[in-house]
Amino acid sequence: MIHAFPCGTLALDLLGTLRERRNPVPKEWLGTPKLLDSWFVESGLMDREPGSDASDLAATLALRESVYALVEARLAGRGLPAEAVAVVNRHAEQVPVLAQLGPRGASRSGSASQGLAAIAREVVEIIGGRDAELLRECGRPECTQVYLDRSRGGRREWCAMSTCGNRVKAAAFRARRRSLAEV
Repeated sequence: MIHAFPCGTLALDLLGTLRERRNPVPKEWLGTPKLLDSWFVESGLMDREPGSDASDLAATLALRESVYALVEARLAGRGLPAEAVAVVNRHAEQVPVLAQLGPRGASRSGSASQGLAAIAREVVEIIGGRDAELLRECGRPECTQVYLDRSRGGRREWCAMSTCGNRVKAAAFRARRRSLAEV
């Protein structure tokens, strides 16, 4: 598996395809149409690669950055940027992925633009609904992954405990041990 899906929602997992967003050189995980195809399949959105091309990749990156602008606005308590809203709405009005029931169970297929329509519809529900209050950004400074905090007390700090949470806690432990050794 190439991609990670720690958020439980594809719209927010898409944001994580640009890692370390605030670093001088962020890490792009959707650098080619082939990587985009693998993201669609690994995410479970589609059973088969849709055969993305350069224009599909450009549309995906534009949608991703629009979603990030909307999330940033929600997190900061600002109004939603009109251009980002327009991009999301343009995708959301398209036909989403085709889901069908067959003798072997459910199957999902479609084009890259249909995949983006499904993601955009999820964005509309998150940003425009009650889930917007649950949006959080990971507490690890290098990580800019966004997630919905559905924890009981609403105090989740990390996008995923197995990655960011462990890194921060291990670093704090090492710092405590160093300070004790210096005493």
